[in-house]
Amino acid sequence: MGERTRLLEIVREKSYEEREVTLTSGRKSTFYIDGKQTSLDPEGAYLVGKVLYEMLRGKVDAVGGPTLGADPIVTAVALTSYMEGNPIAAFIIRKEPKGHGKGLWIEGDKALEKGTKVAIVEDVVTTGGSLLKAIKVAEEHGLQVAQVLALVDREEGGKERLAEEGYTLEAVFTRRKIVGR
Repeated sequence: MGERTRLLEIVREKSYEEREVTLTSGRKSTFYIDGKQTSLDPEGAYLVGKVLYEMLRGKVDAVGGPTLGADPIVTAVALTSYMEGNPIAAFIIRKEPKGHGKGLWIEGDKALEKGTKVAIVEDVVTTGGSLLKAIKVAEEHGLQVAQVLALVDREEGGKERLAEEGYTLEAVFTRRKIVGR
């Protein structure tokens, strides 16, 4: 079985639920996809790291995204990249600047020089709002956003919204691929 095929099985088993929820965007939904259930699972983390690393290899020098959805993903990618002999630095973008110390927006900033080519990742994309905020923070810190990735695209306008802003969303899976409809 291929890595993507097995990862899809894990996403279906651990991350997908049919139930009424209110999403981060404020929208109501009849299903929920919690990507962290996959990216925090040992096998899931391994496969997320492998699959996303392959999507990023040779294109960026660092990978980061909005906390909390991106945290286990960027760690998995950084670890995989190191094991593959091509280290990609990881960073995390806070929801707001740290209230003490250096007042950082970005954790892991010491590995990021101005102009560094980065990928911004998220576990699940609905409207693209969280990704756009993270992209803005990255760019304000002088980083060059070369790729935008997600474990899952819910196919609810996020890809289109990102495209309107000049970014191409690459998703490992779409809602249709997970649900089959």
